[in-house]
Amino acid sequence: MSIRHGLLALLEPGPRYGSQLRSEFESRTGSTWPLNVGQVYTTLSRLERDGLVAQGGEDEAGHALWAITDSGRAELRSWYAQPVDRTSPARDELAIKLAMAVGAPGVDIREVIQSQRRHTVRAMQDYTRLKARALTALESGRSQERDDIAWLLVLEQLIFQTEAEARWLDHCEARLVRIAALDPGTAAPAAEPAPPPDPAAVHAPGTSRRA
Repeated sequence: MSIRHGLLALLEPGPRYGSQLRSEFESRTGSTWPLNVGQVYTTLSRLERDGLVAQGGEDEAGHALWAITDSGRAELRSWYAQPVDRTSPARDELAIKLAMAVGAPGVDIREVIQSQRRHTVRAMQDYTRLKARALTALESGRSQERDDIAWLLVLEQLIFQTEAEARWLDHCEARLVRIAALDPGTAAPAAEPAPPPDPAAVHAPGTSRRA
């Protein structure tokens, strides 16, 4: 996640102060990736060092304002134009966990997979419920349209991501079963279907603002 470019995007319409930037960032993303004020000011200091933002006086309440520079606008345009680089993917904790669990003494990889699958399915249900609420707000005209459209796009990305994760976990389990069939000495889980939807699932982490 690029906090750096997110702050530049929020500064493009006009100067903002630190806590305002934090609030607007969280509003635009539905608090999926919460920021603290320290992160905001640390990032602003680095952007200032790089000539992409500059301090621009104070507002009526005495808040120090930050403004994007011409170089910052050029950087932002470049960010929008360039695809997100996938040649160096971010570390994925779940992939690392399963890789380490393979053959680890005392670890039941079947339980690791099943536990994660249950959590993933619950999260997918929660994101889908929140998406329905976001769509209702948009269709009723009761929404802050820009922020709610942005939040809807974030939610749909999370739904696609959890769907893909659930499919990958099914694949991992099936792969281990096939390997065990080739090598009877290899411990592998018995394939089990994903659990049915749980209508009583609690909201997923990072989605409390819209719940």
